[in-house]
Amino acid sequence: MNKLTQGEQRVERDYVGEVTIPANRLYGVNTVRGVENLTVSSLNIAHFPQFRDAFARVKWAAALANRDNEVLTKEQCEAIVKACQEVIEGHFDSSLVVDLMEGSGGTSTNMNFNEVIANRAQQLLGHAAGNYELIHPNDHVNQSQSTNDAYPAALKIATYAMLEPLIKEVTQLAALFDSKAAEFADVLHLGRTCLQDAQPMRLGQLFGGYASLTARLAEELVAVRDKLRTLPLGGTAIGTGFGAPAGYRAAVYTHLGSITGVEYQAPGNSFDAMQNMDVFSRVSAELRTCAVSLAKIASDLTVLSSGPVGGLGELKLPEAQAGSSIMPGKVNPVLPMAIIQLSFAVVGNDVAVAQAVQYGELEINHFEPVVASRVFDSIALLTNGIQRFSQKCVKGIKADVARNEQHLMESMAVATALVPKIGYARVSKLARQSVAEGRSLISILDESGVLSTQDTITAIRNASYPVFDA
Repeated sequence: MNKLTQGEQRVERDYVGEVTIPANRLYGVNTVRGVENLTVSSLNIAHFPQFRDAFARVKWAAALANRDNEVLTKEQCEAIVKACQEVIEGHFDSSLVVDLMEGSGGTSTNMNFNEVIANRAQQLLGHAAGNYELIHPNDHVNQSQSTNDAYPAALKIATYAMLEPLIKEVTQLAALFDSKAAEFADVLHLGRTCLQDAQPMRLGQLFGGYASLTARLAEELVAVRDKLRTLPLGGTAIGTGFGAPAGYRAAVYTHLGSITGVEYQAPGNSFDAMQNMDVFSRVSAELRTCAVSLAKIASDLTVLSSGPVGGLGELKLPEAQAGSSIMPGKVNPVLPMAIIQLSFAVVGNDVAVAQAVQYGELEINHFEPVVASRVFDSIALLTNGIQRFSQKCVKGIKADVARNEQHLMESMAVATALVPKIGYARVSKLARQSVAEGRSLISILDESGVLSTQDTITAIRNASYPVFDA
């Protein structure tokens, strides 16, 4: 690229008028209009590298397919492909300036990529940016495409890529919970329902439930991710395929598969693919389910670790940081709190996605930018949040064995384990006496001569705590 000073500029024109563009930026007049009219947030389209890369790969595959169908020359194709590769390498992020939440239905985003790629291709062929003598943003980079199939295709490709590290984090969290289930397998624990004493159980069984849930969350994310492999490429503006040569669709999917290593496919019905974004309702719903499910676990950990004196104190979470600016020594469960908080944001994002999917009109949905923004945000929140939750909290959880057993032994919940020895009716009467008098059932059994304290404790410890298959 030519070395340019910051003060150098070039001029481009559209039907609105002239704009001046810094000569060391590769965007054009359409990008300027998009920035002037539609900047509403703090994130641009280069903020998420997966989205940037997905768009560049769509343009790369399109160039190869257009070469195959002889609507681009070999020279034009090679220049566009090289420019796309440099975009993926991150060289032109400073020129990808359109707001991620732009409201043009994705046209400003698509044209920002088209202009950057076209101008860089011009430079590679020895021509100045902005004159578009050999490579034009619309006529060549956007050949055989429209925003209406290029944008949703890039959105799906980016989401597919972003889900991979999230699935990895959720899977690793499930493994951590599973290891804690094994670690706490022999710890007696007071099971609770409606925040009231319920039945004896093992602490490991509680964590085994967390492991099972988390593994299932990962499985559902894998399943919904696979639905993103159907793309609308080749449908151009509304699904007719008008504007693309007959062999384009087959060629573009072949090339895209080679470029990405993923087997993407054409839809069964192109009009459906252009009109509807229901797959993102499903993706967002799974992200929401993941967030609220992990928030439930995080809430449990907060309750079970409460105290250390005035709460349950049955779990000890790693001390991450000081919990108060005024109360010395106070430590809060900040990692579980963070998971709960981010779940609120993911739920809100899901509502926005549902609204956007609902309000598509006729042949297209022009609210894809808000879907991109909200889905990407949810994935980023969960991926980053779960990684920290796993490594800084779950990995270091310890059990206060004595506290767990104390709460169980002092509770009427031990009654269930004693039914085989002294019968339901008798245990029930003594359990209610325990509640009424505020004394442990074990002490009442001992005083009444029904069962000695040691025999009661032995019976509780020897209980099998079976888990029955459905």
